[in-house]
Amino acid sequence: MNRLASEKSPYLLEHAQNPVDWFAWSDAAFEEARRQNKPILLSIGYSTCHWCHVMQHESFENPEIAAILNQYFISIKVDREERPDIDQVYMASVTAMTGQGGWPLTVFLTPEKKPFYGGTYFPPYAKWGSVGFRDLLGSIAKSWQTNQQEVITSSQELVDHLRQRFEVRNEGEGLTHKALDRMYERLCSQFDPTHGGFGQAPKFPMGHTVSLLLRYWQRTGQEHALEMTMHTLNAMAAGGIFDQLGGGFHRYSTDRVWQVPHFEKMLYDQAMLVRAYCEAYQATKDEFFAETSHKTLDYVLRELTDPAGGFYCAQDADSFDDAGDKKEGAFYVWGLKDIQDLLSGQQAEIVAYYYALNPNGNAIADPQGEFVGKNILHMAHSVGEVASHFKVDESFVKRCIQDANQKMFQQRCGRRRPHLDDKILTDWNGLMISAFALASLVLREARYTTAAVRAGEFILKTMARPDGRLMHRHRDGETAVLGTLEDYAFFSLGLLDLYEAVGDLRYIQEAVKLTNQMVELFEDKNEGGFFMTGKDAHDLFVRPKESYDGAIPSGNSVAVLVLLRVYHYTSQESYLEIASRSLNCFANQVNNHPEAYAFLLTALDFLWGPVDEIVLSGNANLSPYEKMMAMIYESFRPNKVVAVLPTDEDKRKSAAEIFTPLREKVPESDGRPRFYFCRDRVCLPPSADAEAWRNILNSNQPSKKVSR
Repeated sequence: MNRLASEKSPYLLEHAQNPVDWFAWSDAAFEEARRQNKPILLSIGYSTCHWCHVMQHESFENPEIAAILNQYFISIKVDREERPDIDQVYMASVTAMTGQGGWPLTVFLTPEKKPFYGGTYFPPYAKWGSVGFRDLLGSIAKSWQTNQQEVITSSQELVDHLRQRFEVRNEGEGLTHKALDRMYERLCSQFDPTHGGFGQAPKFPMGHTVSLLLRYWQRTGQEHALEMTMHTLNAMAAGGIFDQLGGGFHRYSTDRVWQVPHFEKMLYDQAMLVRAYCEAYQATKDEFFAETSHKTLDYVLRELTDPAGGFYCAQDADSFDDAGDKKEGAFYVWGLKDIQDLLSGQQAEIVAYYYALNPNGNAIADPQGEFVGKNILHMAHSVGEVASHFKVDESFVKRCIQDANQKMFQQRCGRRRPHLDDKILTDWNGLMISAFALASLVLREARYTTAAVRAGEFILKTMARPDGRLMHRHRDGETAVLGTLEDYAFFSLGLLDLYEAVGDLRYIQEAVKLTNQMVELFEDKNEGGFFMTGKDAHDLFVRPKESYDGAIPSGNSVAVLVLLRVYHYTSQESYLEIASRSLNCFANQVNNHPEAYAFLLTALDFLWGPVDEIVLSGNANLSPYEKMMAMIYESFRPNKVVAVLPTDEDKRKSAAEIFTPLREKVPESDGRPRFYFCRDRVCLPPSADAEAWRNILNSNQPSKKVSR
């Protein structure tokens, strides 16, 4: 066992028996590099990363390569999910050097942490046009020994470049409606009208992109924005990227048709996609979207939820097949004979037609032959097509497939499950809390409310130090790593949504407190925007500042939306000013590539409004209150804040301290539920008649039912 044996990260623990003399990221590692005057190999990955496993097996378990590393380098292993700040900085450095990045991330540093060479996956020996890792190590070691000063000089030049890259400032026009229009035009040009999604293979889910398209449709009336959203969400939920038996989305599709996924499942994908599908259900009333949300959330509750309430990170793409070999997707794929043995007669035939199963396998995009003889479940034919083909009723087909899915799911449960990364991260939990809270309101499902509350309480109790500083990671009884901007922004978002779901004043009080801490710790008071690392973090040579919305939204994007929502609750102009300054900070980047800033543009859409301010006053346990809440969330109304004023006088006074403008707008309570509605600073008279407000709530709301 090497030094990693004492770590908590599942990814680091996977490398604890490597012959490589690994260090975790620590002062001791860099002190040793300086003492021995050795360059550093920094290897960054995560425990559910397929190619990280490949490089571990090929290189880090290779005694010959390990001997070279131990003799000529100080080797440091980092879990990118545990230290996203380290990953952000060194990913930017590799991208600057090579034009691309990914994991495993392989970076060579000076003892002063400055990068001078890097890449992603390297095979152990030269192949596929790539240099072999063994040869690369020899070349790097020789350069360090013979041209050390040149290496140090080049590393300083790269560091200077990175500092300039993260010094974001707006020197042009601010953000206008043109940014939204450009976003729409770019996405239209990238849209795949046949299979949905944007661009060619590989295709990523992009939940916040389709959510933005829904907002653009609502704002402009562009039907094509809704059509792109509908087509994409339908294609993904019907494809192999969605686990047709167990629910939940895989990381991405390797092909255009969403059939052959990269099989890992990430918590953040489930969170962002549940939000997108719930919003699409609000906009269209299409039950297929509600059903997909249910299946995804049920997967998270079943597979990714800790007994104490928090949510785990991910499940691996790789798993063991019947022969005991570890392969991509082995847990999820099926041989046709397996299904024929499990099912009988016509049911087997119907399922085979529905999922397009065949003896040779159905993976049409399988260049390496990984899935020969195996089938990936995807809805190749609709229920209507199956019914027509077999000349039976659609209701019979639905019952047949539902029964078959249950049988197949039960049998699959007997297989060896993929590895579970059971870290609990504050930021990803914030996104999932937000998704559960929204789903509880849209789908009217109490157990989703319970899940959101339990996770929120877990983070509040477990992930903050006694001084209030939010931390990033919890695992195996240990809470560690200073929280980043994403932790503060994402969890604040989750608390705001949790407050709207349950009306507990404590959640918005905590959200406001964390928002104030976020501003104090992370704001760039000179140029606007927020740094990723707090002013109390000192172990990187630069403080990254990022607004790009990739697989998950950027911390800056979510921070702006949180600030705007808190502003509408409190009417404190400082929140609006900070949010506006942050948006202007990134205006150049957004104007140039608006399609890459979907969540930031979502915040911009919220800023432009109109924003509905809705106040419910009364006992939350009474049925009129529940009826009012159901009406608020039955239609797509993303730009709103919902405040709850309790009947208890002490709690009402505490609420008034946060909801400053409500002191004047809302009179003393008589205990009966009342409903207050304001838009653009104009408030309508209060009413206790829930039905009377349905037309007001639904005014100017799109209500078209679009068929699949």
